[in-house]
Amino acid sequence: MAELQEVQITEEKPLLPGQTPEAAKTHSVETPYGSVTFTVYGTPKPKRPAIFTYHDVGLNYKSCFQPLFQFGDMQEIIQNFVRVHVDAPGMEEGAPVFPLGYQYPSLDQLADMIPCILQYLNFSTIIGVGVGAGAYILSRYALNHPDTVEGLVLINIDPNAKGWMDWAAHKLTGLTSSIPEMILGHLFSQEELSGNSELIQKYRNIITHAPNLENIELYWNSYNNRRDLNFERGSEITLKCPVMLVVGDQAPHEDAVVECNSKLDPTQTSFLKMADSGGQPQLTQPGKLTEAFKYFLQGMGYMASSCMTRLSRSRTASLTSAASIDGNRSRSRTLSQSSESGTLSSGPPGHTMEVSC
Repeated sequence: MAELQEVQITEEKPLLPGQTPEAAKTHSVETPYGSVTFTVYGTPKPKRPAIFTYHDVGLNYKSCFQPLFQFGDMQEIIQNFVRVHVDAPGMEEGAPVFPLGYQYPSLDQLADMIPCILQYLNFSTIIGVGVGAGAYILSRYALNHPDTVEGLVLINIDPNAKGWMDWAAHKLTGLTSSIPEMILGHLFSQEELSGNSELIQKYRNIITHAPNLENIELYWNSYNNRRDLNFERGSEITLKCPVMLVVGDQAPHEDAVVECNSKLDPTQTSFLKMADSGGQPQLTQPGKLTEAFKYFLQGMGYMASSCMTRLSRSRTASLTSAASIDGNRSRSRTLSQSSESGTLSSGPPGHTMEVSC
């Protein structure tokens, strides 16, 4: 238990001494489905894609990603890339409440707004980082525009449309639970909600007292009405770029992410299951996710000379490979970590990695 507490303290460390927050420029563009707001950090780097984020329901880009991108070890990454953080329509800070009867865009239409953003910024390619609904939106965009997406980090993705049983459960829950409580149940595990930690109290307060709660409900409804992405291993309907799937152990969307992993190309997909991270690993374990993201970028050919992080210096890694009985599948690799001194090795590209850390 003492070791766990030590790790948590390390994970919550913000910017390193002497570092200052980057200047941000916020823009809005009109699209066929309404206006969308996004914030740009940094300047474009030659021959490098933009890191492009999309947040989950109940959050905006700050409440979803700020702990991750302000984490000390993340600064080595973000100094090498321009970043674009999208706020779904009506989710940006100070957003007015949409009028009664407003037709909120579907998740497919939200994905169709992304080309307008990239055209406005004159960016040609991205590495997408999405959580929940944002992960779905970036996946839909990647299916429609594969040549513009170099890689995807998908946290808590559920690529499936709701089935009849899901709809029935959702309707029954709606009879006894408020919209904020249903969204909290989407974001966090029941164990986390029952524990009512400071993090849960913070986000419960953010969502319950959000001045744009009506807008949040519209985004929530669009998420629950999503279409099936129809991923199928070996078919044309799949993600063509490198993908890192991320989910917390016992998180609400663990089964959905595991199923998604089974449907994607194993030569392009890494699967990261994070222990002790709950439903939002980018909030609870920014250090571990930063390191995984760094190795993901290295596998894509970026940041080859990146130095070792504190996390990797403090843990050993054992890499076990097993040949698949299916000749068409790549080897499966499992990476486990301990707290003894050592290094963390990144696996070679072109293999599915099932990672527990």
